[in-house]
Amino acid sequence: MSNEVEVYERLMQIGEAQKFSTVFGANSEQAQKIAEHKAWLQNIRHERPNTAHHFRVGVYIRYFNQTKHENYLAYHIQDFKDTLSLCPNWELVDFYIDEGASPPNMENAKEWSRLLTDCMEGKVDLIITQKVSNVSKKPYEIAFCARILAAQNPPVGMYFISEDIFTLAHYYQEDLRDTFFLPPPEVKMLDEAEGGSDD
Repeated sequence: MSNEVEVYERLMQIGEAQKFSTVFGANSEQAQKIAEHKAWLQNIRHERPNTAHHFRVGVYIRYFNQTKHENYLAYHIQDFKDTLSLCPNWELVDFYIDEGASPPNMENAKEWSRLLTDCMEGKVDLIITQKVSNVSKKPYEIAFCARILAAQNPPVGMYFISEDIFTLAHYYQEDLRDTFFLPPPEVKMLDEAEGGSDD
């Protein structure tokens, strides 16, 4: 148990390096919603990825050097390696690093796309990243990714350090099963034999 406490204390220190408010803006609607969600998490039995469980971990970093240190990225990577080494059941698959202060359209983030591909191919089942805004500024995109990843076998979770959110926690399960993004039952897929012409 003490090892788990140390792991999350060290991850929180990594998360402190860049606050989500620097991207969203301290008074933005997204930042306020995240602050409210963090306050709600304090009042329930909080879940994080279990350090005793075997996870294949992909670490996603959105790199934007706003420090004086030329080797900040190398330092940041080593910080993650040192912290994850405290979890012998966690297997570090790779680092996925996109550059930029804020995320572009998700489809233009090459390393994020590579990470999602590795998740779909069963190579990664836990994504760790500093903050929600590393991935997207659009809450519906985060929700969509969380649902698609949770539907994999085995399910893939995302852990956002700064917000202390683990998408596979039991209190998110109902949200993950929400079919809002899926086509309604009356939508039929075109049969390839009946599909459109090649003209």
